[in-house]
Amino acid sequence: MITINLKPGSKRAKAGSSLAGGLSTLRGLPGRVKDPWPMAAVATWVLLLAFLGWAWLGSAARLRSLGPQLDTARSENRRYHAFMIEKKKALAARDSVVIQIATIRAVDGERYVWPRILDEVTRALPNYTWLIDLSSLSQATAPTDGSVTASPSVGIQLVGRTMDIQGFTRYMRQLEDSPYLKDVTVLSTETVIDRGRAVTAFTVKANYVRPGHTQPEAAPVSPTGEN
Repeated sequence: MITINLKPGSKRAKAGSSLAGGLSTLRGLPGRVKDPWPMAAVATWVLLLAFLGWAWLGSAARLRSLGPQLDTARSENRRYHAFMIEKKKALAARDSVVIQIATIRAVDGERYVWPRILDEVTRALPNYTWLIDLSSLSQATAPTDGSVTASPSVGIQLVGRTMDIQGFTRYMRQLEDSPYLKDVTVLSTETVIDRGRAVTAFTVKANYVRPGHTQPEAAPVSPTGEN
């Protein structure tokens, strides 16, 4: 069924009247609302809830982005903790080895003092020179190396004979060159008759230095009588 509107202006008037009525209602709304504060409070709460929701969403997003970094940091912390444990074990093992070496060195140093002294004083003997006495003197404190307490050094006294004064000079020089002897000093020299021959009798003192201790450089003996 087809309906023909013979008054085409009636719908436009109705739409215009509806718009005008809505505007008039909005203009009259402030007059009908006697107290605006409840509306303001409601609007404030709405804005606050919207802000909190936005902040929560932003924090959740940042937390999700920091998750991989947190896992990496935890992994690095575990590796560092394991490294520190291994380092402490290594340091403890090193300290134990150092103590054992120091103990062995101290025991061996005491055990082989006199064999090494005899080896040093006899190895340096030149031709036509011999010893008739080797004795121990009062002990003097030897320097330490800063890590292990050193035992006192051993003072020795040598009494010998030589048929060649130049040989005696070489003997003094070779004693001074020894890495185990220091403070080599001539106490006396004199000419004596031994088995019908004139020889030079000498008395020398020195200090034996244990291996590992700092040894000052010995002053050379003046080569008196050497050509």
